[in-house]
Amino acid sequence: MSEKMKDDYKISFIRGATTASGNSFKEIEDAVVELIDELIIRNNLIKTNILSITFTATKDLDACFPASIARKCNGLNSVAFLDCQQMYVSNDIDFCIRIMAQVLLPPNYAIKHPYLRGAAKLRTDRC
Repeated sequence: MSEKMKDDYKISFIRGATTASGNSFKEIEDAVVELIDELIIRNNLIKTNILSITFTATKDLDACFPASIARKCNGLNSVAFLDCQQMYVSNDIDFCIRIMAQVLLPPNYAIKHPYLRGAAKLRTDRC
């Protein structure tokens, strides 16, 4: 990216979440791929402008690392990924995967935070 183009972008953070239908590799993979696809599509992201994504997962998800799935999809192998366990809170949503993505976007860009499946009720204002 040229210096002029870099000046046209600013670091922004996009939040999002989804739920897996269960705790198998396939169920987590389906949820993560859908969440990453929606993150990119809704925000018209250029893949090289995705700097990092932090995943959290509720304690009932332990079949695989969401970041290992994301790293292999959509050509995102150069993005910095991190997995963390979501803090336990009673009555939290089951099988929930949350993200915080650090991206480069044009100034004043209207960010669209993807809250999908059962996680949509976390932020009804952003669905």
